[in-house]
Amino acid sequence: MLRTYGSPDVLVPETVEVGQPAANELRIRQTAIGVNFHDVYVRTGLYKTLALPGIPGIEGAGVVEQVGPGTEGFAPGDRVAYITRQYGAYASERLLPVHLAVKLPADVSEELAASNFLKALTAEVLVNRVHAVAAGQFVLVHAAAGGVGKLLVQWASRKGAIVIGTAGSAEKAAIAKAAGCAHAINYREEDFAARVREITNGQGVHVAYDAVGRDTFDGSLECLRARGHLVNYGQASGPIPPFDISRLMPRSNSLTRPSVFNYAAEPALYREMAANVFAAFSDGTLSRETGQAFALAAAADAHRALESRERATSIILKP
Repeated sequence: MLRTYGSPDVLVPETVEVGQPAANELRIRQTAIGVNFHDVYVRTGLYKTLALPGIPGIEGAGVVEQVGPGTEGFAPGDRVAYITRQYGAYASERLLPVHLAVKLPADVSEELAASNFLKALTAEVLVNRVHAVAAGQFVLVHAAAGGVGKLLVQWASRKGAIVIGTAGSAEKAAIAKAAGCAHAINYREEDFAARVREITNGQGVHVAYDAVGRDTFDGSLECLRARGHLVNYGQASGPIPPFDISRLMPRSNSLTRPSVFNYAAEPALYREMAANVFAAFSDGTLSRETGQAFALAAAADAHRALESRERATSIILKP
């Protein structure tokens, strides 16, 4: 439970009554819960999107225990995963609106889903819908060894794109290369924009995926070719200052700031995206990596590990 904003220590276990599912609700026994930087921003108060006191967490996986009256499509024993803007994932059991639940195929474990579902859905949206990556295109991925970044590299390279990744150390650059980057740039040692221009023979990239924000925004714009597309989907280094849109004009560039939740808000599209994600895990497009597990009661330790930025895997909670 989160009752006040602050350090990881404000995450305190509490006992609450879950109750019975209403119509179009499921009662879920959760077996794995995703931990994301969004949760950190909620805990610190950077995002004031969870009414306090409240239960944080925006993704999880588990087993249906009960089905609300008249609710169709699910039965007790079904394994499901979900993402939600309504929070409440940091719990051993919860009530979930039925339209948020997606059945897991037999070859996708709850741990794999909780480690990757939100990140993989984000990657699916970015490479298929925000910008349809095609074979032969040059693609720039910042934080290419990170959670979403690595999945983006895998998916774009599988589509036949020439992926250029940036990372903050030689070790992370090696991870990016192993994920499928044709070129991996350690931005602490090289000017990534100049290196991208060199790699692309001065033409620039067709699309740049940037979740870093303030520190890389100008360089990402510089990396674009004529009619290139900058996709900003995060701000790990801080918010981007006010932007003069006329800066896009000289090369007819485009800029978008997408959110996966806007795509997932349409139930049919959400299920299509999920099916594509599960197929990508099944056919080897995406690696089947599960996260480092912490006990649910040790959520504070999980947040400290996430904020350290030292680990190269996802983090999940186990009730």
